[in-house]
Amino acid sequence: MNRQQLASAIAQGKGAEPADLVLKGGRFFDLVSGRLIDGNIAISGDRITGTCADYDGKQEIDISGKIAVPGFIDTHLHVESSCVTPFEFDRCVTPRGITTAICDPHEIANVTGISGIEYFLEAALRTVIDLRVQLSSCVPSTTMETAGATLEIGDLLPFIDHPKVIGLAEVMNYPGVLNGDPGILAKLEAFQNRHIDGHAPLVRGYDINGYCAAGIRTDHETTSAEEALEKLSKGMHILVREGSVSKDLDALLPIITERNSPFLALCTDDRNPLDIAEHGHLDYMIRHAIDRGAEPLAVYRAASISAARAFGLKDRGLIAPGWRADIVILDTLEDCNAKTVLAAGRPVNEALFASRKTIPPVARNSVNAPQVSADHFHAPANKAETHVIGIEPGKIITRHLLEDIEVSGGHKLAHPGRDLAKIAVIERHGKNGNIATGFVRGFEMKRGAIASTVCHDHHNIAVVGVSETDMAVAANRLGEIEGGFVVVLDGAILAEVALPVAGLMSLKPFEEVRDELVVLRKAARDLGVTLEEPFLQLAFLALPVIPHLKITDHGLIDVDRFEVIA
Repeated sequence: MNRQQLASAIAQGKGAEPADLVLKGGRFFDLVSGRLIDGNIAISGDRITGTCADYDGKQEIDISGKIAVPGFIDTHLHVESSCVTPFEFDRCVTPRGITTAICDPHEIANVTGISGIEYFLEAALRTVIDLRVQLSSCVPSTTMETAGATLEIGDLLPFIDHPKVIGLAEVMNYPGVLNGDPGILAKLEAFQNRHIDGHAPLVRGYDINGYCAAGIRTDHETTSAEEALEKLSKGMHILVREGSVSKDLDALLPIITERNSPFLALCTDDRNPLDIAEHGHLDYMIRHAIDRGAEPLAVYRAASISAARAFGLKDRGLIAPGWRADIVILDTLEDCNAKTVLAAGRPVNEALFASRKTIPPVARNSVNAPQVSADHFHAPANKAETHVIGIEPGKIITRHLLEDIEVSGGHKLAHPGRDLAKIAVIERHGKNGNIATGFVRGFEMKRGAIASTVCHDHHNIAVVGVSETDMAVAANRLGEIEGGFVVVLDGAILAEVALPVAGLMSLKPFEEVRDELVVLRKAARDLGVTLEEPFLQLAFLALPVIPHLKITDHGLIDVDRFEVIA
């Protein structure tokens, strides 16, 4: 605020002149005391100027019988995983009360490099939601994959003082931290006086001490209450996650208490428009946690003030004079159904979205994979013992299984009766044409194949099938539609969703993408697939920084040993 705006805000706060906007007749949830307090809420511009008093406003909204809470903050997500552009993500989640989102654009950065980060920074200046950006720390996530770009510290430094940048995004290469990798240390050094986001799945004991000693203060990969309590005791802020695949909320409910709430926040990480439509976003997490017995004060603190403090956003998270006017109007705390949302003092509606100045997308025509045939998916072998990726539904952690699979004609075939499908990763950035094959258990696929260019984090083509011919059709189709998702049976395309922006995001409105995902999910079920979200589950099978067994275009990865299996 400039001097004139400050003078006006002060005058409105003390009741000397009408407020720009007044919310009348309701109550607000005081996240300091835990009380529901009667009184009007006065707003000047983007700032709350008065509470607990009677105010008159140039504009007034009647919220009688309703409760105002601070806007919700998603502390860790990848907008790209919503399958829509930042502008459609804005339309999708802001009306649900999410007024701040802290994103890591490393999905698009792995495809197109710095131009992807620049795209997100430009978009963040225009969205209704306050989109904050963390600079991607691990592009690629490891040296055991082929990405479309590599970002070193010199690539990140020009953006460090951008008004939308908070700090360094999730440091996924935790073995690199613990082993003193020079490139990782250079990034950690540059951000020592800024926020550094963590990523430490199952890292405990001495290792989590060493990881935290690097100045890393948050973690969204915690999957048990015991693990969370250890990390809390070591000063980490736990970001409780509930995405489309990674569902950790129920496991972490025991830690969501008033005592722990100053060190808790909520995040979605990866959540698509179909799940948002069917269940919700952070609003779902709040409803579900309270329904399962969590204290409303603890949950709403985690959704706002505690999240803001964890990331240095000192202007938001409370309904109080001088704080940013991000406000959600609810019927009850328990149902968390947003009736009205204010973002920086502006009522959120289609007119507000229409007033934004959008920008053209980037990274078109990014799928440059070789054409493949069924023969490319043969798994040559001379012994039956086989490493198999074991899916844990609702988790991105996988098991490292050993199964005997018969060798026939010098290679191994899928066995749908044993829930053993083939999985392959095809390099699609035009770098080397690598193709790696393996086996996976957990899809329950009986026929056909599915394929995707959403393949964390290198975003090569990932394909799973019990028919090698259908696997080839699916993979080749992705090149024709500029990336996306495909379901194939007997050589025919049953369903597809085109994601032409970097092979990650659609150019369509989120409502259309949601409807396409309904058809896609049904087609996958018609193949016998039982996973609730098979495509995002598939995407995480290629992420070599999540235990225990994964696959990239370099081959099967033993994540515990952090090496490619020969």
